[in-house]
Amino acid sequence: MNKWPINSLLAVLVVLGGGALLWWQLPVYSDETVHALPAPQLDEPATTAASEVAVVSGGCFWGVQGVFQHVKGVTRALSGYAGGSQATAQYETVSGGNTGHAESVQITYDPRQVSYGTLLRIFFSVAHDPTELDRQGPDYGTQYRSAVFPQNDMQRQIAERYIAQLNQAGTFSHPIVTRVEATQAFYRAEDYHQNFLALNPSYPYIAINDLPKVHNLRHQFPELYRDKPVLVTGGSAG
Repeated sequence: MNKWPINSLLAVLVVLGGGALLWWQLPVYSDETVHALPAPQLDEPATTAASEVAVVSGGCFWGVQGVFQHVKGVTRALSGYAGGSQATAQYETVSGGNTGHAESVQITYDPRQVSYGTLLRIFFSVAHDPTELDRQGPDYGTQYRSAVFPQNDMQRQIAERYIAQLNQAGTFSHPIVTRVEATQAFYRAEDYHQNFLALNPSYPYIAINDLPKVHNLRHQFPELYRDKPVLVTGGSAG
């Protein structure tokens, strides 16, 4: 897995231990690089259910998890794998790009506070770039593909209609390549991948690629942003 930034516009000097110097290349972010998306024309109906689940894939799960941990109404965002078998749902195996898995995030949310359509709006606007095929930023491979794994028929309809809506409106300069895939089992990633953004904000990959996503969430969705992230607790089960 490539966890090092290679696309860059701005150089920043980092002083390492022992006096060594390293130049990191940081991307320049501006409002023009973030798409303000319309709300989905189709969304889930009002419900009295207190909890529902969504699964999305949009590149390295560190950043996607980190974004949704800051969304009001989300009660848990769990990094993991979807699209392949249980036998290959390990980080080192998935990193080979041949398992069918995508690095994914399972989002448990309260639909009375935030809708599935709104989660997709955040996913397409600030959590990742849905026009990049089998890559996301510096990371390449089918394990980094843009995908939605609907958990029911309503979610499938909402996702497909929203992608069509955005493409028809020409929201992005390139077509959306996000795949709406068949419902797949979700397998929790190793514990050291959980809460990675929240626990490692100064880690170069996070500072360069993922903290800007959280900044953009706060900027674009102030009514949905919460400053304190909801963190994953417990061990590796489930």
